[in-house]
Amino acid sequence: MSKTNLECCANSINSALNGIKAGASRIELCQNLEQGGITPSRDDIMKLRAISDIKIHILILPKANQFQYTELEFQQILEDIKFCKKLKCDGIVVGALNSNLSVNKTQTKCMVDIARPMKVTFHRAFDCTINMNQALNDIIDCGCDYLLTSGQKENVIDGIKNLKQIVKLANKKISIIAGGGVNHNNIASLYEIGIREFHLSGKEPNKFGELETNYENINMAVKRVESL
Repeated sequence: MSKTNLECCANSINSALNGIKAGASRIELCQNLEQGGITPSRDDIMKLRAISDIKIHILILPKANQFQYTELEFQQILEDIKFCKKLKCDGIVVGALNSNLSVNKTQTKCMVDIARPMKVTFHRAFDCTINMNQALNDIIDCGCDYLLTSGQKENVIDGIKNLKQIVKLANKKISIIAGGGVNHNNIASLYEIGIREFHLSGKEPNKFGELETNYENINMAVKRVESL
């Protein structure tokens, strides 16, 4: 079996702990996931880093689903990257677009350079780009290690044809993470097209009505990945 990873997208410390207990190999920490996800609080980043040695990647995004930044927002992104680096987080999840929905290579390359030696994932801003092939090449040129994508569709199953093409075009120059509707029922289909990195939150309302990573949802996905 080729090496596989299951990344749990966690919107809180409790969600992260549920993902870790369920067997996730990596945590992407964020907050406000119900709105699309933004940068988590610095307190939560510090807490998670202090209580676990699991690989932790931090989403750095000032406003949910907005990938063009003011100068002030971009400077905040760079400060957040430096903060994560100081804490010895394992990676960051970032991305930047131009107004014409192409990849902003200047900003992306700057984020990558400042982040090192942390790993860098280009997030689903990619799914908003208008030229998939060019965007992929631009992201590779910027030195990103991972690309998180649903294949430019609402979910990975609708985007599976594009995902297959993206894996082929990437040609192992970047690791493709499938994210957006991933669950234990479709992991095998994604594996068949060459996906080896899987991203899901497994979120459900908890007893307080708040969205939280559900242990069983992650654990079922972990077992499915392990069976491949």
